[in-house]
Parts: sequence; C-alpha cells; structure tokens
Amino acid sequence: MSDVLLVITNMPDAVTAARMSRQLIELNVAACVNQLAPCISTYRWQDKIETASEVPLLIKTTVSAYARLEAAIRDVHPYELPEIIAVPVSAGLPAYLAWVNQATNLCKE
Repeated sequence: MSDVLLVITNMPDAVTAARMSRQLIELNVAACVNQLAPCISTYRWQDKIETASEVPLLIKTTVSAYARLEAAIRDVHPYELPEIIAVPVSAGLPAYLAWVNQATNLCKE
C-alpha cells in the first residue's frame, strides 16, 4: 500500500477549475491535477433536489500533504460545502507513485 491519495473535488466552471489546479501545483500540495470535461451533478441540498454543471478535478497527493491540500481547496473553493473526497491508492506504477511522493515532499509547512 502506498501513501498516495486520489482526491476528488468539483468546481463550478472551467476557469475556476484551472485556477485551482494551478494553485495546488504551485503550493506543492499536489503532484498532478486532471481537469475533466464538465459533467452534470444531481444532488440534494437544503431539502431540494438540485442539478448543476460542474468540472471534476482528480488530484494526486500524499497522506502527508493531504491536510495542506484540503486547507488550500477550502480557502478558495466557492461552494459553501465543497466535495473533497480522498481515496487511497492501493497500487500503481512504482515510479509514478515515487514521483507523487517527491513532488508533494516539496510542500512548505
């Protein structure tokens, strides 16, 4: 088992997603961020069923960088309650996982 995490969040539009992606890389809290194509999300919020277009982000980070990553997302995320889900990576190409670790070890405490 590695200490790499795949973190998922959604942004309201491509411009906000691109800005968030760049900031996370600049802060060294993520090794890579994939900005996916817009999708339609359906969810219950404040007792109403809502539908919205969102841009998913797949963020590669580590357990040791996660708290800083979450704080960076929460600091600038426009949603009142952003989706931030961390999924442990149980296996992967060893060289890639080592690169994620190296890239996020550049984090400034």
